[in-house]
Amino acid sequence: MPASAQQPAEAPPLPAAPQPVTVRVTLQTTMGPIVLALEKERAPITTANFLRYVDGKRLDGASFYRATQVAENYGLIQGGVRNDPKRVLPSIAHEPTSKTGLSHIDGAISMARAGPGSANGDFFITIGAMPSMDADPSQPGDNLGFAVFGHVVEGMDLVHRILEAPKSPTAGEGIMKGQMLEPEIRIITARRTG
Repeated sequence: MPASAQQPAEAPPLPAAPQPVTVRVTLQTTMGPIVLALEKERAPITTANFLRYVDGKRLDGASFYRATQVAENYGLIQGGVRNDPKRVLPSIAHEPTSKTGLSHIDGAISMARAGPGSANGDFFITIGAMPSMDADPSQPGDNLGFAVFGHVVEGMDLVHRILEAPKSPTAGEGIMKGQMLEPEIRIITARRTG
């Protein structure tokens, strides 16, 4: 075969980009396990905070206590220590999504907060993508959003079941009225699993 008729050699495939380092945590609930992959590299402050709660066994016996269903298969479930003085640790610096590059995708875990820098031991998991909860510096006021620090890798079926769980029509204050789970879904243990 003449040299000009030969096919050019294919370039070797590029190596895959290294994946950010994550830490797996299993929340064993009364309804079953939820496995999380926490973003140790991209959200180091928020992940370290959550791991302090896990390693100190401060989430053992805590609960998922709130479920906000916006539409079918869309909303969030919230859990954590609920300002229990025996469990709560000092608040942490806010890590906005504009800094971490993370987003409120389906199954994201993020810190609950009042103002920026007030997050401690309460968190939520999104059901459906909620980019409106990401930081948006172009908006006025508190535009820092919520701090995503990982996502569910196993147990989204359970997250959906918690979203659908019974709620008290009268418990909760303000916008949370009618969103409080009754009964709450206990977190039996929270442990690193990889």
